[in-house]
Amino acid sequence: MKYANLGRSGLKISRIGLGCMSFGVESRAWRLDEAASRLVIRHALDHGITFFDTADMYGAGESETALGRALTDFARRDEVVIATKLFYPVRPDPNGRGLSRKALFAGIDASLKRLGTDHIDLYQIHRWDEETPIEETMEALNDIVRAGKVRYLGASSMFAWQLLKAQSVAAANGFSRFVSVQPHYNLLNREEEREMLPMCRSEGIGVIPWSPLARGRLARPWAAESTSDRVRHDRTAERLYAHTAAADQSVVEAVGEIARKRGVSRAQVSLAWLLSRQGVVAPIIGAGKLAHLDDGLGALDLKLDDAEITVLEAPYVPHAASFYEEALGPVKKGLPEAA
Repeated sequence: MKYANLGRSGLKISRIGLGCMSFGVESRAWRLDEAASRLVIRHALDHGITFFDTADMYGAGESETALGRALTDFARRDEVVIATKLFYPVRPDPNGRGLSRKALFAGIDASLKRLGTDHIDLYQIHRWDEETPIEETMEALNDIVRAGKVRYLGASSMFAWQLLKAQSVAAANGFSRFVSVQPHYNLLNREEEREMLPMCRSEGIGVIPWSPLARGRLARPWAAESTSDRVRHDRTAERLYAHTAAADQSVVEAVGEIARKRGVSRAQVSLAWLLSRQGVVAPIIGAGKLAHLDDGLGALDLKLDDAEITVLEAPYVPHAASFYEEALGPVKKGLPEAA
């Protein structure tokens, strides 16, 4: 396993992160039950993965519970990096969502309890909250850090100007700043290359992309139909990719051609490209099977040459702004399966 600093912070994480959205206590739809989740987590630890990403709304808290129990049994707390997120509804009342001071204080305590730990290594805001002043959010996050409940702060999908505004508020008031951002970034969606990624490189913010395989679309032939529970129930994937199919086919075919020539999987090619991007620290892989995780591990040793990168990038067609905005998932929608 290879490790790298998360942005300009001193925190080192494995260059592959394990996304825990599919983990849970009970098996339903495409989610794994706790026994199956533990097998994947143990496999990740055995291969040097130290970075685990979850959120309070994944499985209504079940992901945090399953992850916390597994790490307690299989790892030393200080040798792993636990990341979680908040923003989406976790309770039906008006304050059970968003990034208000009340929601943040309740959210961190609930996550700590479910994870069975006294601190979170990386606490991330899942989305931008248009209903709460960013000054209130950043002050509350700073207080949580000062209380010793969180070590580092991170952000997720938002516009570059929003992230920079949050950093400016923090800097002006002496608050803790974000050390990372978790954007939607892969070969089928490269819109973050316009502003977010250059800004992160300039400001030393680590990039840990979600959906690095475009919900599996980069891991299988274009004509192949997946009958998995994940594909049938993944409404987020429909929202993100359904209306860009024509533009994406050429990219998927390019991935397949290079995978065939190299004798590796499509997933490895796609992840190797992402790992080669400047500023990207660790793609977050949602592994429902051990083989999915092995693909991620294999990508660490796959080096693409300049000609191969050109082949992969050349077919890309810029996506409309509306596509990008849909990926943000406004809080008022209360989307249950955000990444």
